[in-house]
Amino acid sequence: MTFARFTIAYWCVLVAALLPIVCAGIAKYGMFAKHPRDGGYDNNNPRHWLSRQTDWRARANAAQANTFESLPFFFAAVIIAHILQAGQTRLDILALLFVFLRIAYIMMYVADLAKARSAVWVSAFIVNIFILFAGYR
Repeated sequence: MTFARFTIAYWCVLVAALLPIVCAGIAKYGMFAKHPRDGGYDNNNPRHWLSRQTDWRARANAAQANTFESLPFFFAAVIIAHILQAGQTRLDILALLFVFLRIAYIMMYVADLAKARSAVWVSAFIVNIFILFAGYR
């Protein structure tokens, strides 16, 4: 019996999938103790509650949406790179770099550093293209 190896790049897929949940947690932070009629988190209508948020909470929610949007390309790129038998070390490093850039992106989004955030977004997108073509021969 052979065992499939769960690569670092595959672990990065899991971490990337958890990042939107982290963003949602940031947006909701500190609002669970308050009653919804006093502006606290409303679990009966969470999307409406999030749509009414401002400042860093609104930016965390926007980061959540953008992070969800980035997942399909990243997932596909990692899977395609594995199918094409990309060099594992290179693929692992690129996947880690993508995850670190996405974490930096979230931090910059919440902190309202728009220009730096956009530069990090572009960098992560380019890294994702490198992942996609890592197995190209």
